[in-house]
Amino acid sequence: MGLFLSRLLACKFIYPFLFSNKVSNDLFPKQLENMMSFVSPRTGRHLQRYDKGCRQVVGCIPYRYKNNGTQNKELEVLVISAQKGHGMQFPKGGWETDESMEQAALRETIEEAGVVGSVESKLGKWCYKSKRQPIVHEGYMFPLLVNKELDNWPEMNTRKRKWMTVDEAKEICPYAWMKEALDILVNRQNQVQPKRI
Repeated sequence: MGLFLSRLLACKFIYPFLFSNKVSNDLFPKQLENMMSFVSPRTGRHLQRYDKGCRQVVGCIPYRYKNNGTQNKELEVLVISAQKGHGMQFPKGGWETDESMEQAALRETIEEAGVVGSVESKLGKWCYKSKRQPIVHEGYMFPLLVNKELDNWPEMNTRKRKWMTVDEAKEICPYAWMKEALDILVNRQNQVQPKRI
């Protein structure tokens, strides 16, 4: 019953609040943040989207700019520990039938990494083989400019998170498709913010 109520609370009240246009980038009420640690992450496959037998997965590359004391700001990305504790990766998970792709990406990022921000335009689509099952997944990745790091989040007891440079993330992430998504994000950011000399 508790799992049902916490999921219902998240689906009906918390997630719609996050996706509404009424939330400013710097507003995330402390009461809502504290409630996040009590919300159970979505589980199960009954709402999972499939396309021609491929499970559809969405995720984000959470990023921010670190002021390094010069005019140039260094791009940092947030990685999380894998669910089984082997390696670091970007937050991702199943795209479900009751949400948009962007909503699913933000939900997974909140649940797994405990950060909130602006989901930007899709980086691309990748097909990759599941580690656990003999099926192929379609993975979609989005950049997420982080504006709030939560102290409490649904998977805080099962995952670690760490900010690192792009080079460090490429070194530690075991998935080629996630590294390609990161390269696309870096190329986009370099076009938007040319380096000053």
